[in-house]
Amino acid sequence: MAVGRVSRPHGVNGEVLVEIYTDFPEHLLPETVVHAGEAHEPLTIRRCRKHKHGLLLAFDDIITLEQAGLLRGRVLYVAAADRAPLPEGEYYHYQLLGLRVMAEDGQDLGTLTEILKTGANDVYVATGADGSEILLPAIPEVVLDVDLPRRRMRVRLLPGLLEE
Repeated sequence: MAVGRVSRPHGVNGEVLVEIYTDFPEHLLPETVVHAGEAHEPLTIRRCRKHKHGLLLAFDDIITLEQAGLLRGRVLYVAAADRAPLPEGEYYHYQLLGLRVMAEDGQDLGTLTEILKTGANDVYVATGADGSEILLPAIPEVVLDVDLPRRRMRVRLLPGLLEE
């Protein structure tokens, strides 16, 4: 799971400025192992501190400006097993993508193919077998339940969601 991207080195002691992708930056603590770039090079966080709109991270074995510069542009990942647990009823996007979306009457609406982030709430895109799309606001009035073991989401269709 991607948690951020290294923007640039910061200072001369191997720190890097990281643009945060995760909603849980507080979990990027010292001794956490992240994986950098497509090669997933393991790096252990030595120090972490907030900086403007991102984080400054220092890693074990990265102690010079030159070493930090080699990380520029790399995406940082954490292993799924290391991700932060979420409260009951909340899910990571990767857990939801690919779920079968069913109306409360049993109608198959398709597969959850995309999650749009909006200001108020996420919007789920269910794509039918014919390519049609239904936009579903991710609110309790619409999303009735999520069954991860069965890979299903049950929703209530509000007036105007389906066009005949």
